[in-house]
Amino acid sequence: MAGPLLWPTDEPWPVCTAVHPKGTGHLLSDVRLSRRILEASRGREYTAEEQLLIDGMTVGNHLPELQDDAPLPMLAVAQLYAYEIPDLVGPEDHDLLQVFWCPFEVHGAGRTIDVVLKWRRSADVGAVLMPQPEPPVVGRKECVPNMCVVHPERVVEHEYLGLLEEELQEEIDEWEESRLDEDDEDEYSSAPPASYATYEEYEEAMAAAEAAEPEEINYMSDLSIAPGWKVGGFASWHLTDPAPVDCEVCGAAMPPLLTVNMWECDGASRSWLPIEDRDGNDPYATNPTEVYLGRGLMRVHTCPTDPAHPHQLSFQ
Repeated sequence: MAGPLLWPTDEPWPVCTAVHPKGTGHLLSDVRLSRRILEASRGREYTAEEQLLIDGMTVGNHLPELQDDAPLPMLAVAQLYAYEIPDLVGPEDHDLLQVFWCPFEVHGAGRTIDVVLKWRRSADVGAVLMPQPEPPVVGRKECVPNMCVVHPERVVEHEYLGLLEEELQEEIDEWEESRLDEDDEDEYSSAPPASYATYEEYEEAMAAAEAAEPEEINYMSDLSIAPGWKVGGFASWHLTDPAPVDCEVCGAAMPPLLTVNMWECDGASRSWLPIEDRDGNDPYATNPTEVYLGRGLMRVHTCPTDPAHPHQLSFQ
């Protein structure tokens, strides 16, 4: 995530050529420095030097000489290898996907982010471009992903509930209701005694009873759509009605290639959180990238007939 990328020295770096303010916003260097300061100061107050640095970070027109129509280097977002991610399907013989976006949510009628996909053969890359271009200013801090290494994990998920046949939806509802009835019986049978010698004894009994209770599981939160950043899988339509995303060239239905989510899980979907992240000690476990686009979730859809056809974005 967030570079550096396997990018050849003799190939132009992607740039944004859309006309919009490009020198106004946050300095990219300030965004990264503020995050380093926050991480270093967890559990304590800022030092005087750290506070001085934070106070000096402003939102404004940092580069007035940068014209609105000037080419702006795209921000490196992700580099994904097909041999690590079986669901990453691109053009034939291409084993590497590189993702970029312009860090200003001002593009098109929806005023959203602009995404560029680059497929390539990693074996064809010779000398790697270093240093790699970056935009000096970004529109929002939440458009900047933290640099981190991805450890892909393959999971099984199921179609969004509202897109299933009505009969199957009814069966799922009945299954969930039966599980709730079982959980209620278990809670009653595992209830601690009604009287205790001390308050401490009561607290221990209640904690033991709570730990013994089975986790509530339902289709939408635990079985259907995995939260977080992911490749492939199904699309969630939790904010709007399901809408078709079809290729503008051939009309084929376009499944999600990449989902960018603000959360790796929330309170209702903790079952998707990796076991090693469930102790609650890592503040970045649920939002390691610190990215928030649109309404919180963005999907990049590509054509299954020809990945070279223009991709489309959808937001939730």
